[in-house]
Amino acid sequence: MGHTTRLELFLDRMHHPDAAVRRSAQEELIAHTCKRLRLLARKMLGCYPNVHRWAETDDVLQGALLRLHRALAEVRPETSRQFYSLAAMQIRRELLDLARHYYGPNGWGRRHQSNGHETVLTVPDGSLAPGSLEEWSRFHEEVEALPEEQKEVVNLLWYGGLRQAEAAQVLGISHSTLKRLWRKARVRLGQRLEGLQRE
Repeated sequence: MGHTTRLELFLDRMHHPDAAVRRSAQEELIAHTCKRLRLLARKMLGCYPNVHRWAETDDVLQGALLRLHRALAEVRPETSRQFYSLAAMQIRRELLDLARHYYGPNGWGRRHQSNGHETVLTVPDGSLAPGSLEEWSRFHEEVEALPEEQKEVVNLLWYGGLRQAEAAQVLGISHSTLKRLWRKARVRLGQRLEGLQRE
């Protein structure tokens, strides 16, 4: 059984009339997505050694999972599409808060020198994402401001780590439409980040 199919089963059980069944489904849902969230946290931190100086993969993962747990207590997604959107929002918020915490005006990272240079983050298709901590924060903010259909694609491919074919299936669109939206989102993000660098 595929990842998305199992996720849909857990989401169905979260609407069960029995509260114990709903709680169990939520725990299984979070456990099911934990591996993907850990891989994403590791990937993000590996590209930013200055952040990794202060936070480990499990720190990011724990924060994201706590946010997701709280969100699921208030919102019950009905589809995998809604769940991925909710999960991506929690990951974005955790990463933004990390950057602000360690590299904000009073952050430890601003008061300590880190050795080495920050690296450029490469997304799976080879396009470039932000290469500095300030741009990293701006990147997540700009993703949040994307048109909804482009943001959903970024949520699934970038934050969710899904393959393009799987993401297209979740969204109920063709592979070519997904590729077009992914390209538009990357171009828009690139333009916005380039514009911010010149400000």
